[in-house]
Amino acid sequence: MGRITGVSVAITLCWAMALPSAAGAETRAAALFAAKQEASRQSPKPVGSYARGCLAGAEQLPETGPTWQAMRLSRNRNWGHPESIDFIKRLSARAAAETGWAGLYIGDISQPRGGPMDSGHQSHQMGLDIDIWLLPPRSVTLSRAERESISAKSVKTADQRNVNQNWTPSHMAVIRAAAEDPAVDRIFLTAPAKIWMCNNAAGDKRWLQKVRPWWGHDAHFHVRLKCPEGSRDCETQTPTVSALADGGTGCDASLNWWVTDALKPPPPPDPNAPKPPKKRGPREFVMADLPAQCNDVLRAK
Repeated sequence: MGRITGVSVAITLCWAMALPSAAGAETRAAALFAAKQEASRQSPKPVGSYARGCLAGAEQLPETGPTWQAMRLSRNRNWGHPESIDFIKRLSARAAAETGWAGLYIGDISQPRGGPMDSGHQSHQMGLDIDIWLLPPRSVTLSRAERESISAKSVKTADQRNVNQNWTPSHMAVIRAAAEDPAVDRIFLTAPAKIWMCNNAAGDKRWLQKVRPWWGHDAHFHVRLKCPEGSRDCETQTPTVSALADGGTGCDASLNWWVTDALKPPPPPDPNAPKPPKKRGPREFVMADLPAQCNDVLRAK
């Protein structure tokens, strides 16, 4: 009887181990993707959207190049689609050639397999988002320790309405070079910097349409690339910059909202208003929230 019971227990345990537990099924996707230290051995392919996706076959940006350095190496977020890596190389070379900067300091791109992150970003999930520091590099020979300790500097004033002394015409030159690259869909940057560029840029200003004001982008600018050609599982934001019919610059009067009304304290909440449904953010995503192909990316060698 004891032997039969032991066999039964063993069979039961094997059956249970073959099924995902309820707790396992609810493991946060951010934790699963953060645990992957290397890219998948697959053909490069962005899957899903910038804030709900993953990346197969990522390429790692070398920690140091002739005109760039990857910062905060401990995060292991210097991975991207090969087109992102190529973009960084050509933009940093142009920055070094045209501005007197030593190159560019590159912040987060993506994790080795993309996906949601445990901290920091809502997007950066397909390896097509690139953070570039607004700190002009004097050297691209920083040690690993230095890259963990130094910080980028804000280019906006304390009242959030203007650029400060850290902003220079060279910053505009770098951002313009990025915006003029056909691979770029849009660039997120603090509103005071866009206002300054609208007021000071010379010549054809249509490139400014790609520069979109957004909160929190005062020490770095965020470049978002279009889905690479042939990437059928990648969703470019709509409308894309190239699809805008007016060919405008985004330098109209509405831009001032960011440095006027947007900075006013919000009205007190209505105590009688119904509570909006709670949405699960990227850091709470489970794998079921992501495209099905992301399971293959996560499991791949």
